Amino acid sequence: MSAPSFSLLIFAISVFYPLSCSSQTGLLPVVINTWPFTNATAAAWNTLVNKKGSIYDALVDGCSVCEIERCDGSVGPGGSPDENGETTLDAMVMNGQTFDVGAVGCLRRIPKAIAVARAVMDYTEQTLLVGELATQFAVEMGFKEMNLSSDSSITMWKDWKTRNCQPNYRTNVTPDPTKNCGPYKPKSVLESLQQTENRGNKNIGPRNHDTIGMVVIDEHGNITAGTTTNGLNHKIPGRVGDSPIMGAGAYAMNGVGGAVATGDGDVMMRFLPSYMAVNSMLMGNDPTTATLSAMTRITDYYLNFHLG
Repeated sequence: MSAPSFSLLIFAISVFYPLSCSSQTGLLPVVINTWPFTNATAAAWNTLVNKKGSIYDALVDGCSVCEIERCDGSVGPGGSPDENGETTLDAMVMNGQTFDVGAVGCLRRIPKAIAVARAVMDYTEQTLLVGELATQFAVEMGFKEMNLSSDSSITMWKDWKTRNCQPNYRTNVTPDPTKNCGPYKPKSVLESLQQTENRGNKNIGPRNHDTIGMVVIDEHGNITAGTTTNGLNHKIPGRVGDSPIMGAGAYAMNGVGGAVATGDGDVMMRFLPSYMAVNSMLMGNDPTTATLSAMTRITDYYLNFHLG
């Protein structure tokens, strides 16, 4: 069977140096995020340093900029329509001191996903809310509903339909998902056994995983990490990716460091690369070694791998 080809970006930052001298040496505070989304970085820094906000304020403000600007079309409303043409959002915020997490998955009709994720962390004892009931929670918390589709996302969806719904993420179904749109139904057991190709997520390239992940560290070494995304183009309705999953999309631990990753979320959830990177730093490894170690666990199994 052929191995799926996909891309992954992961970074880790360590805070193993003595916290008592970190601010004096200019090492802290820190804001770092995936990809050159500099407006998001600047917004987080402004909140943290100039406005004296908390690390969570900074994280939410920074990631919110990408939601508003629709960074690379992979963040916020107006991008990555699912099979039904609907845009849904995933997001997460993690507290590196208490390990509290707030996350939302498949959030519908609420554009401020990262802020809703923080509300889950601040106002509930839960970790992850999903789908329509996550939207209900958001409305209860004062968030406003809106249509998350855009002219661009609707055009993208219509073009996909004219290409016989290619690519998609269906397997072991009939009609043949490599040639046809649905509705689909499961193949018989015999038909499934006769399928020899592992389709994987072969269409996951750099333009389909450029979501934002951010780590914020204050002058005292307190850490938060978070993500926000609109997920994969043409995903199966109801799909939740890696971004709101602790240890996959992001992870933070005071006194150790933080990490975020973007890529094929359905693969990343199996390997928890962000957690693995932070745990590797906990064992004494530097960020580069920790990052490579987390990646190697994936590349050992998925040979057709593109490093981000």
